[in-house]
Amino acid sequence: MIYSFGVLAQKRAIDSLPKNIEDYVLVKPGDTLTIQLNEFSIIPKQKFNSKEDIRYYLWFRRKVLKVYPYAKLASERLDTLNNRLEKIESKSKRRTYTKLIQKYIEGEFTDQIKKMTRTEGRILIKLIHRQTGETAFNNIKGLRSGWKAFWYNTTANVFKLSLKDEYHPESVNEDYLIEDILQRAFQDGVLKKQQAKLNFNFQKVITVRKAEINVEKYKKMFAKQKKKSEKKNKN
Repeated sequence: MIYSFGVLAQKRAIDSLPKNIEDYVLVKPGDTLTIQLNEFSIIPKQKFNSKEDIRYYLWFRRKVLKVYPYAKLASERLDTLNNRLEKIESKSKRRTYTKLIQKYIEGEFTDQIKKMTRTEGRILIKLIHRQTGETAFNNIKGLRSGWKAFWYNTTANVFKLSLKDEYHPESVNEDYLIEDILQRAFQDGVLKKQQAKLNFNFQKVITVRKAEINVEKYKKMFAKQKKKSEKKNKN
């Protein structure tokens, strides 16, 4: 760091006075100055097998960036609910408050979720687990009865989704891609970071995987869709 500051000082031709003195701290000889630095990590550059793979990665990245704010918001709402419930002693008042929050959450998410694609829906389910520490199924079960959660899960299965899906970037390729996109977006300031409530070490994961990006799943998905479209046009 000292070397870097030295090089920077050599390049600067003219010194300038600070515009806002309040942003600076004056240190007298003999004083000890402690500076709190924000934590950051260095993420290695991704390794793609081809330029075509980059296209699929960017496509998937758009999906993750679109969905993450909803998972973050869900976590914030549930934290607020849980913190509030801890202060309510009456069971009847707890039930009343839970119903109000339930309607509020549904009002915020229902219309937006209906507009999501299957891929976006799957990403949302995984990110809800990441942000809340519980699967979407268990979160619904906490707000509603287990029977309601069962039917929610059954409905999701119609679209080949499961509300019981978990988030495991250390072992599931798609989850690894999601986490890779999130960490880079946090570092670049594209997304506002919210600490995950799951315990995993992404630095260790990306080191083991050597930052390799595998998008074969999506290439096959698009190829399958293309065949269906061509077959439909012929008929």
